[in-house]
Amino acid sequence: MSPRADAVRNRQKILDAAREQITRSGPEAGMDEIAAAAGVAVGTLYRHFPNKTDLVTAVIAEYLGHVADDAEAANARLAAGATAIDEITSFVERVLETSAVDHAVKAAARALGAATVDEAAESRARAAVEPLIAAAQKDGDLHPDVTVDDFYLLISSAPIDQPPEARARWLTLVFRGLVGPESLKRSENIGKRRPPSR
Repeated sequence: MSPRADAVRNRQKILDAAREQITRSGPEAGMDEIAAAAGVAVGTLYRHFPNKTDLVTAVIAEYLGHVADDAEAANARLAAGATAIDEITSFVERVLETSAVDHAVKAAARALGAATVDEAAESRARAAVEPLIAAAQKDGDLHPDVTVDDFYLLISSAPIDQPPEARARWLTLVFRGLVGPESLKRSENIGKRRPPSR
């Protein structure tokens, strides 16, 4: 394995360990503990991330990048013939579940003054979600006044600190106010899908 490939692998191990340790211990999670959980030397961790704020910022950026990737994949499935409202509901459900997992990391980011927004990733996600919304509205499955900003509001106000059953029920109720009458039957399955593994 080349040094660069090894460095990439170590960086990912550090990010995964940081997410796990911060979820468990909050902003007090120590860099030594994170390095140990990642199976790397403390010096290796500091070469990648000079301080904890940089590390938490990178964890948040990775999460937002995954959201953007997911939105783009949903848009690609739409272009291949998938139903827009199905892609929207599935996407929002997945974002809700991953947001619940990363809730503690975001709290730590705010406590440490780390960035909680990645403008490039947000721009990618927005560009991918907009066609989904437009297609669902064209199909009559989504109210015509719903916007991308409404979906950001939806996620930002979600009860991500509640148990999975409560989140699923909340999502079902919220979507009943967003979708058109023709898609209410399909929305009954929202929240019943298993969240993706990470």
